Amino acid sequence: MIHYLCQDESRVGLKTQSGKVITAKGVKPKVAVQWGRENFWIYGAIAPLSGAHFLHEYPKLNGECFQEFLDWLSQQLGEDWAILQVDQAPAHMTSAIRWPENIIPLVQPAHSPELNPIERFWQLLKQPLKNQLFPSLQALRERVQDLFDQLTLEQVMSVSSYNFILEALFYAASH
Repeated sequence: MIHYLCQDESRVGLKTQSGKVITAKGVKPKVAVQWGRENFWIYGAIAPLSGAHFLHEYPKLNGECFQEFLDWLSQQLGEDWAILQVDQAPAHMTSAIRWPENIIPLVQPAHSPELNPIERFWQLLKQPLKNQLFPSLQALRERVQDLFDQLTLEQVMSVSSYNFILEALFYAASH
């Protein structure tokens, strides 16, 4: 089987990300903020057609971690193949990357994150983390893992099923 996957990375850290809150009329919201800089990166690939998702944590964003992610993803796919949409981040474009045999890269145009549905997936994932304080990076990891565990295929499909991608996939399948 061949999968179409959209890939990207997102940084998650202890610095509080603020978001909108609902308050009574005339009440100014107050949210505690912490400025910790500790963080980790989530490398992900999602399938808009099926909602399948592959998420793995790494300490930083670089070519070595991207290579580890590709090798891990290749193992997760088993005998299946994937066309993997990636942006032109230096970590993805370095000549040191050795693409696994069962993963074919599809490079999107430069400076066009709106073409990659995983960007909306990151928004979905991070929304529950807004205005939250975490006592440690491990506590944040555990919360992120809880969010991963709660993810449904339907949620992934609902944020990633761009019409132009679905139309292209259905067209390709019919020929």
